[in-house]
Amino acid sequence: MDISYENIENKKLIEAAHEAKENAYVPYSGFHVGAALLTDNGGFFDGCNIENSSYGATVCAERAAVFAAVARGERHIRKIAVVSDSKRETPPCGICRQVMSEFMAPDAEIILENENGPVVYKLSELLPNSFGAKDMK
Repeated sequence: MDISYENIENKKLIEAAHEAKENAYVPYSGFHVGAALLTDNGGFFDGCNIENSSYGATVCAERAAVFAAVARGERHIRKIAVVSDSKRETPPCGICRQVMSEFMAPDAEIILENENGPVVYKLSELLPNSFGAKDMK
């Protein structure tokens, strides 16, 4: 579903994600990603991707933002914006989607922006039939 920049909350998240993207540490891929999220309590957190020469130790922008929120006691994320320098939208990787599902409702918004403007998805659209706490019982 397309969204417009008229939604001030989404616009602020996108702007913050762009600012966070500038801090990305990407000496190997050169692929800058930024994310910013809003929690149900009104908390605002951002993150950027941080690469490591041991690629498994790399952290995506989305997880950096989620971990920052959780480290401050937040447990419910309302929406997250993700931006990159790519010409197409940059959806979260599978690991990020799984981490996001731990703290976001299935209908929570994931806003992706590229040169054509923002597009919003629901978490359930990007991670259908997800594994979660309900499956641990």
